Amino acid sequence: MPAQRQQAAPGLLEARGLTFEAGGARLIDGLDLVIRPGRRTVIMGPNGAGKSLTLRLLHGLLQPSAGAVLWEGRPLDRAARRLQAMVFQRPVMLRRSVRANLRFALSVRGLRRDERRAREDEAMQRARLCHLARRPARVLSGGEQQRLTVARALACHPRVLFLDEPTSSLDPQSTQMIEDLVNEAHGDGVTVVMVTHDPGQARRLGDDLVFLHDGRVAEYGPVAQVLNAPRSDAAIAWRDGRLHLQPSQRTF
Repeated sequence: MPAQRQQAAPGLLEARGLTFEAGGARLIDGLDLVIRPGRRTVIMGPNGAGKSLTLRLLHGLLQPSAGAVLWEGRPLDRAARRLQAMVFQRPVMLRRSVRANLRFALSVRGLRRDERRAREDEAMQRARLCHLARRPARVLSGGEQQRLTVARALACHPRVLFLDEPTSSLDPQSTQMIEDLVNEAHGDGVTVVMVTHDPGQARRLGDDLVFLHDGRVAEYGPVAQVLNAPRSDAAIAWRDGRLHLQPSQRTF
């Protein structure tokens, strides 16, 4: 069954015919996708479907083999990328303190010292890390590191926040704290694009759900509709536990 077309609406970020090939394999295959401003878009699908690749292409970390990524109707460029931030599955910590991790990210954006200090304080308060400001970031627990990573991304005041399974290795309490940060950011107007394998998390954090299969959009719609009553063969098979990674599929 073909993928349902997304409802016509202005797009903040758009993929048109996006294709990515590596090692002789086509991993993203003519993908069309519209990210609407102010929405929380969840990306789901089986292993090897191209979820993480899609985030990296949308953020400009990888160049597509064909097709284009558009920002407000124009080709994605460096200026547009500065309006985005990305959080990976595994936290990336600099060899410096919690505060200095925040300071570095903000200095790269060219902020003045007084503004950097205010945003550092705000980020640590938001992530509940004020008492750890001078501690080396690399000795924090996994949950603390991921909170710092999300807070560091949000301190840059992005219009779009990309999240690639940010809670996959965290305990329930840490997961809740990350989800609170994401929901707070959305409440402030940040557009969220998130990869997750957890249907419960998709329901808690998502408005729209994109289901990927074989590097293509198999289904798109409101989260509850896709999870409760999927219409594509791929999403139905995934819900029923019948969709597995094929030997020919490759992750990146």
